[in-house]
Amino acid sequence: MANRQLSHKVADLGLAEQGCLKIGWAESRMPVLMALRQTHAARQSLKGMRVAGCLHVTKETAVLVRTIQAAGAQVAWSGCNPLSTQDDVAAALAAEGVPIYAWHGMNVEEFYWAIDRTLELRPTLTLDDGADLIFSVHNRHAELAREVIGGTEETTTGVHRLRAMAAAGALKYPVIAVNDAETKWDFDNVFGTGQSSLDGILRATSVLLAGKNFVVAGFGHCGWGCAMRAKGQGANVICTEVKPTAALKAVLHGHRVLPMDEAAAIGDIFITATGMKDVIVRRHFEAMKDGAIVCNTGHYDCEINLKHLDELTVSAREIRPNCDEHTLADGRRIYVLAKGRLVNLAAAEGHPSEVMDMSFANQFLSLIRLAREGRDLTVAVHDIPEAQDQELAGWKLRTLGVGIDQLTPEQIRYRDDFASGT
Repeated sequence: MANRQLSHKVADLGLAEQGCLKIGWAESRMPVLMALRQTHAARQSLKGMRVAGCLHVTKETAVLVRTIQAAGAQVAWSGCNPLSTQDDVAAALAAEGVPIYAWHGMNVEEFYWAIDRTLELRPTLTLDDGADLIFSVHNRHAELAREVIGGTEETTTGVHRLRAMAAAGALKYPVIAVNDAETKWDFDNVFGTGQSSLDGILRATSVLLAGKNFVVAGFGHCGWGCAMRAKGQGANVICTEVKPTAALKAVLHGHRVLPMDEAAAIGDIFITATGMKDVIVRRHFEAMKDGAIVCNTGHYDCEINLKHLDELTVSAREIRPNCDEHTLADGRRIYVLAKGRLVNLAAAEGHPSEVMDMSFANQFLSLIRLAREGRDLTVAVHDIPEAQDQELAGWKLRTLGVGIDQLTPEQIRYRDDFASGT
């Protein structure tokens, strides 16, 4: 790979001042990551590291980028989804000298071009959301893998992809599954996805949720969050699932559970959160009501088969930002939000800063761990240590002014005494 001077490519540098204001707002809401920045800037814990990142370019991500740089690392960045980049934030980072290649509305060719530009940094560490950067290193720039100490992965879809690579013997360096930390998926995935996905739906449609049949495909952590928030808005939540235990959880949360073939005919709003392709296909579109709204909050846009919808469509138009109206031959109208991309990031601003505080603190600490220990880790997908999870949660509680109990020495002895019984 040619090694040339890194620069940037963003939509409009004139948006930088607006982006800086948004980043400053996020910094005021992310006290854990800001405390870590202060500590590790003094220690220069990432000095000598070169970090290539492929993550949604939001104000929260910018706080992470600044923190990585403050700890001494060089950084190059791209967005991990064609529609999730906030152009003002990208401009702000570019104005600060970050080699960033990201703009809202990229096509697939531009998306991978941007990843290639970040790899000109010849990274020693990678940071991913969806594993497209790691996959590019392994399959299109394999010569770079030897220089990479390790990587991190932010999202469920990416972790699944990387575990499959590891199982097939294709993974070439250790990766830390940030997504699988309790302080990530039980908070970011549930509360962040739930709130921001409904935010995206409301910004794109301005519809009343109360009384609507709200169909959530997938009752994992993200689907759980969407269902919880929709129920809180007064919607009648219907869940679809393929996993019996997940379906049972949905039932015990008070939701109705149906196969998608049945839910398609009665749903008013549909959101997919499965990580699987073809969750909504032709026969489901054919069964939907006039006016049905369809969107996705999974990482990739393959959950809703839009090719099938296009084949049924006789006319289409953008009715309002991030809301496309498809009229079918019989006159029914189906509305697709954010072109099937992540509705919370394409039609809204993504997760609130407060919940990303813990996720990105995990990312930052994982990079530091890899810088110190990565050469000694096995080539596999590694979990975040339980101690780190609990420490981060403790820090977050303290920033919220919340105190908790502590076990006494006697309780600890009781806990550890396997001989104790009745």
